[in-house]
Amino acid sequence: MRLHHVQVACPPGGEEGARRFYADGLGMTEVDKPADLVARGGCWFRSYDDSGAVGAELHVGVEDPFSPARKAHPAFVVDDLAATAQRLRGLGFEVDEGQRDSFPGHVRFHTFDTHGNRVEVLQSTS
Repeated sequence: MRLHHVQVACPPGGEEGARRFYADGLGMTEVDKPADLVARGGCWFRSYDDSGAVGAELHVGVEDPFSPARKAHPAFVVDDLAATAQRLRGLGFEVDEGQRDSFPGHVRFHTFDTHGNRVEVLQSTS
């Protein structure tokens, strides 16, 4: 078994905010949704490893009424935690490093996307 994708929600019309966080902030690549799903709104993002394989995929779906996920969250492993934190801060996102050293084998921070969904970002220390 392997994980195909994780989905988070945004309010109607929230796609640009999602692009700002996941593409501009985390550096993911937006990919086209299948034609049959475009009318539902939302947007999809992927990151790729050095070989070009998909490393992570996240779908942002529209929910009405919308309620952000404050505890449940995706966790992304990055190569440069400091650069990712700096990029997010530069875009105005809060980066909480209060639990930086609390996950064995990694350093990490927590943040919230444009719509208030919790996101964890980690870097391996090995």
